[in-house]
Amino acid sequence: MTQPKTQLDLDLLSINTIRTLAIDAVQQANSGHPGAPMGLAPVVYSLWQRFLRYDPMDPTWPNRDRFVLSAGHASMLLYATLHLAGVRAADASGRVSSDLAVPMEEIKRFRQIDSRTPGHPESHLTTGVETTSGPLGQGAGNSVGMAIASKWLAENFNRPGFDIFNFNVYTICGDGDLMEGVACEAASLAGHLKLSNLCWIYDNNRVTLDGPAEWSFSEDVMTRFVGYGWNVTRVSDANDLNWLARGYETFLKTKDRPTLIVVDSHIGYGSPHKQDSSDAHGEPLGEAEVKLVKKNYGWPEDAKFLVPDGVYDQFKNGVGKRGAEARAAWKAKFEEYKKQFPELADQLCRMQTGKLPDGWDKDLPSFPADAKGMATRDSSGKTLNVLAKNIPWLIGGSADLAHSNKTNLTFDGAGDFYADQYGGRNLHFGVREHAMGAIVNGMTLSKLRAFSATFFNFSDYMRPSMRLGALMEIPAIYIFTHDSIGLGEDGPTHQPIEQLASLRAMPNMLILRPGDANEVVEAYKVILQHTHGPVSLVLTRQAIPTFDRTKYAPASGVAKGAYVLADTPGGKPDVILMASGSELSLCVDAYEKLKTEGIKARVVSMPSWELFERQETSYKDSVLPANVTARVSVEMASTFGWERYVGARGKMIGMHSFGASAPLKDVKKKFGFEADRVVAAAKEVLGK
Repeated sequence: MTQPKTQLDLDLLSINTIRTLAIDAVQQANSGHPGAPMGLAPVVYSLWQRFLRYDPMDPTWPNRDRFVLSAGHASMLLYATLHLAGVRAADASGRVSSDLAVPMEEIKRFRQIDSRTPGHPESHLTTGVETTSGPLGQGAGNSVGMAIASKWLAENFNRPGFDIFNFNVYTICGDGDLMEGVACEAASLAGHLKLSNLCWIYDNNRVTLDGPAEWSFSEDVMTRFVGYGWNVTRVSDANDLNWLARGYETFLKTKDRPTLIVVDSHIGYGSPHKQDSSDAHGEPLGEAEVKLVKKNYGWPEDAKFLVPDGVYDQFKNGVGKRGAEARAAWKAKFEEYKKQFPELADQLCRMQTGKLPDGWDKDLPSFPADAKGMATRDSSGKTLNVLAKNIPWLIGGSADLAHSNKTNLTFDGAGDFYADQYGGRNLHFGVREHAMGAIVNGMTLSKLRAFSATFFNFSDYMRPSMRLGALMEIPAIYIFTHDSIGLGEDGPTHQPIEQLASLRAMPNMLILRPGDANEVVEAYKVILQHTHGPVSLVLTRQAIPTFDRTKYAPASGVAKGAYVLADTPGGKPDVILMASGSELSLCVDAYEKLKTEGIKARVVSMPSWELFERQETSYKDSVLPANVTARVSVEMASTFGWERYVGARGKMIGMHSFGASAPLKDVKKKFGFEADRVVAAAKEVLGK
């Protein structure tokens, strides 16, 4: 190769290095998408080299700009950039080592087992990957959460002369992202909130996996985003670094709204044969085509994974130098901040490391025994307000149901998060459940303890985001109310049946369905101390009894997932009745009736299967002794999964159809959720 002579030559050499690393990795894996990295390499290079405030030596620096690749199929674009920029690896606790996050051997192991370069980027595997993206639109949704977090952190922690937080969020998205509903919802909210720190870069390549985008997509994206309240600008050639720079400068100058930069690119740009086809998008080029492309780039045709002289230095002197200077200045400023504002600095350090403030659980409510009781959504609201007062970075909201979900934070100073008023703790997501899930994930990735809320049935609208939260192992909090047919008149369109079973099937998802007001308090204690993975808290609309804890076991048993609530004297029952949530009181009523008939029963509260499965075998055996095979489960939901606890001889009382629209008492009677039915089932399994 001829040595580069000018800055422009070095730029092009670096861009072509990104392209050829992507081509070689995809070709070696015989799997992947080379087209998007080839087309977008100049876009990402320009951003990282000249605009992104990011220190490769400290990729966990709290005020770094965030780069999100929502078009996750272009993962090699990100891996090549992380490699060339020399981004260091950090461990799970955030400690940065001298190792590269993406060394060359990992690029060569693209899409292979246990590599740090999976087919779509995964944030828990690869330092420098800010979020797990791939399902289109998700990264775009996450980026709105990150931008919200930056605005909120700035409003609450910056002080005159101390801009501790002002990071920007840049997102690469394509036609597919902008077709997906989650991105549309998120863009609508971002425009409404005037998130001027958010920049989406739209790769307008007019190609989808099936073929030309015009087969399925003909809308005027620019006009749509103007309608959302965004600033929209266009770069007509993805290879023109000067025009790209103008696009980024336009974003940085825009202070009153988010920015969409529409970049016209060609899939597989640079290939003389595949420039305008979709073939390069979703499959390797093939050896012959690889050689032609490399020849077109002025690259040695037989060289593989080549990084020419000068390219590493080019990145080191660009993003490396700028990032190191920005972080050093920030660090010096933060040392001064710590002296002047020690309490705020302590909060920030705890937030960044996932620690709770001292006294985070003080003043939590304790609920007296009450046969009428209260809905668990009500006890949740009371508990959440105390916790949010104690934990200044606990923040969230609801999909237009805050009064119904009881997630309004009402203590003095809680406030609302509005456009140009970014300090409040109550977020208003509007009727946008899917974006809400993605946004809460983005806020959680930015170290806030963020919660969302809606009716349990609409977890289906959030599921893709929840699944990615579980995959990323982030402590997002998903609150759901109206958790069963117990919500009554709204009927089967709103009554969840299969949602509990399906969430229990999701790896890394912790589900808690508390059985009375005091179990709710204990559930929140679990949630706030749970740092690896999200939690779904599932709550009732209807009032349920608050148990007399002087008569029955303490609610602290929730921490173990399941516990013996009521037992027979001597602890040797003939039959075990088990339930979660509102059905627990049916088991207690049945237990008391059976006791009068001389039948020895045990009631087991099972608010969390996941927590229970983590306990020692000896504990699990003490709660559900193997020799007691007469067992009954009660849950106003699909019975799917209860087989593991009731066994071959047991009986499951649950739902086998959708619900019905009627007053609560009529719905419960129709579907058999009454204490007498539990008594009859207990006798049946006992052979009486």
